[in-house]
Amino acid sequence: MNRIKEILRIQGRSQTWLAEQIGRSYVVTTNYCNNKTQPSIFILRKIAKVLDVDVRELLMETKTSKVIG
Repeated sequence: MNRIKEILRIQGRSQTWLAEQIGRSYVVTTNYCNNKTQPSIFILRKIAKVLDVDVRELLMETKTSKVIG
């Protein structure tokens, strides 16, 4: 899961703008933003650079850690 769509909204940017910046089609970018598909690490880094955020800010925590003991 990612937060690309949320960060775009916070920054006031569009999915069309992001698609142009990362060299991907609008459809592919929309699928990333809607979590239908996940970008590769390479593309995720490119998105982070374009949005000027740490790549970790684009990711949602998917696993909670349990302390045993």
